[in-house]
Amino acid sequence: MILAIARRLARLRELASDRSGLALVEFALALPLLLTLTLTGAELTNYITVRMRVSQLALHLADNAARVGVGGPREAKKVYESDIYDLLDGAEVQAGELDLYKRGRVIVSSLEPMSGHGSNGKAEIRWQRCMGDKAYDSPYDDKTENLDGMGPDGRQAMVEPDGVTMFVEVYYEYKPLVSASLVPKIEVSEIASMMVRERRDTDGPDDGLYPVAGVTPATCEQSGGSSTQPAPEPSPPYHDHAAPGICHTTHFDGYHCH
Repeated sequence: MILAIARRLARLRELASDRSGLALVEFALALPLLLTLTLTGAELTNYITVRMRVSQLALHLADNAARVGVGGPREAKKVYESDIYDLLDGAEVQAGELDLYKRGRVIVSSLEPMSGHGSNGKAEIRWQRCMGDKAYDSPYDDKTENLDGMGPDGRQAMVEPDGVTMFVEVYYEYKPLVSASLVPKIEVSEIASMMVRERRDTDGPDDGLYPVAGVTPATCEQSGGSSTQPAPEPSPPYHDHAAPGICHTTHFDGYHCH
């Protein structure tokens, strides 16, 4: 009996001093923590990258919206509905695999001085164009007049008395790599603005925009979706009949291209 107990104690002492398999046990214990840290780091890195891309997208959209227009160097530029589709198409191409219009929404607003007496230097949203399947509660859905500017208090986008400012809102729902619980929130919202540098013709019949036959305006009331609707280029009624690709100046039409 005593001998059996002594043998068992000896085996326990041998087991206590045995170090074989220790590294494997330690690795098994640390693996969940290492895996959690690795996946969290990958998720946060991807989230920051996507957010940066959405921010750059909003900035490029605002810049392109401020540059768009048809007209000669001495003419006020006219903006056609087809130009807006070109603008939105470009955003979709830039977004690439983000699938912008399936997972988000883009709102382009034209901020202009209010006309008439009593405006007191206030601004108004003259027109808006939207694209995207996701619903987005914009702060300017119900307030389009008597604005001091657009954007957060203290750093609002303003408009000059005779100018136009393009304001862009981009909303996007982030698609997690692992889990949405690893990121602050899946809703990404970025804004950007840019003043129109050249003179712009704001006398178009569609609140300043010029219609194009066969092109349905991308108004914010209609459902979103991809901007794959064909948007033919405007065909201004020039008085001459030069060959396509020719740019010149005439008495009736000024500088223009066919």
